[in-house]
Amino acid sequence: MGYTSNVGIQEFNKQQTDSAAVISSGKEILLQAFNWESHKHDWWRNLERKVPDMAKSGFTSAWLPPPSNSLAPEGYLPQNLYSLNSSYGSEHLLKALLNKMKQYKVRAMADIVINHRVGTTQGHGGKYNRYDGIPLSWDERAVTSCTGGLGNKSTGDNFHGFPNIDHTQQFVRKDIINWLRWLRNSIGFQDFRFDFVRGYSAKYVKEYIENTKPIFSVGEYWDSCNYRGHYLEYNQDSHRQRIIDWIDDMGQLAAAFDFTTKGILQQAVKGELWRLRDPQGKPPGVMGWWPSRAVTFLDNHDTGSTQAHWPFPSNHIMEGYAYILTHPGIPSVFYDHFYDWGNSIHDQITKLMDIRRSQGITSQSPIRILEAQPNLYAAVIGDKISMKIGEGSWCPSGKEWTLATSGHRYAVWQK
Repeated sequence: MGYTSNVGIQEFNKQQTDSAAVISSGKEILLQAFNWESHKHDWWRNLERKVPDMAKSGFTSAWLPPPSNSLAPEGYLPQNLYSLNSSYGSEHLLKALLNKMKQYKVRAMADIVINHRVGTTQGHGGKYNRYDGIPLSWDERAVTSCTGGLGNKSTGDNFHGFPNIDHTQQFVRKDIINWLRWLRNSIGFQDFRFDFVRGYSAKYVKEYIENTKPIFSVGEYWDSCNYRGHYLEYNQDSHRQRIIDWIDDMGQLAAAFDFTTKGILQQAVKGELWRLRDPQGKPPGVMGWWPSRAVTFLDNHDTGSTQAHWPFPSNHIMEGYAYILTHPGIPSVFYDHFYDWGNSIHDQITKLMDIRRSQGITSQSPIRILEAQPNLYAAVIGDKISMKIGEGSWCPSGKEWTLATSGHRYAVWQK
């Protein structure tokens, strides 16, 4: 492992320590700070105005959209990785936002899209599989043979329609590491979110994290839950195992979005709350098996927003947040819910975050599930919080509990 010229050994060692401390403390609460339409709304300026509220609300990290120049305005078809003039705003405005976030101690998470890259020039086979005239001017060897390049076969799933990067090439990995170090040490991003990690081997994510030392990292390992026709199966162990295998394979250095919990929770709130207890009596998602690496969420720019590929039922949003913000795991709040759905939702989410922090609930807090019936779920977390969701009536036994907050189909008590 080396270090770049603008970050000394002392700083590099500190970054290693910071990363370990953040994962072990388990106190993270993330904000996904954009949606699918954000590029239309002068985004870096918009977010800069919201930084004080992000900090006051208790977010430790805000996940920003992909910062690099991209063929598509949303940022997910990157081309010139070193150009930070994007549809979200100029490099100057991005740096102003990152400085404001640093001032308020909210870490900036960069969305790292390195599974695929749009070519600039036609090469082998007449495909746009060369990168000429821009930094990281790769030739066709940088593109997998499965997607029209002269590189090796892909080490993961293909992202169809675009050149997929061949991470087996040493020159490609070296260039990606240098770019990630630049984002980390020169631009000011502290955390990384890795897009579409099913597209390449987890060992490369491990290598990138080891060499660039983000404080916190999370990967998007998204595949379908287990269905029988349209019916969501009760047992989703194989689904959560695949996510856990990815975390293991990349050296346990990052967390992963808990798609299992999302899939189960959004079905459970429709009168099937029995789904929220697995046969061993634990939460049924990744959170139930490896909570310190599970980033729980209700929606993101793909599942919700205007894409709405797999949206959480809107009339149950607060039940969802009452669940993930009181439970182990690392909760993530979606921008739309927090800032676009009105002051009441914003304030209810903030109150749940306040309770989580004040009662010392972390990603690894113990949980006892007391009820998991069709219309009632109840649990005690860390012996500090009791909560229920659903239409069924319930309250904790014992005079030491006081109601901390409540709303439509949810209530939380504290000692």
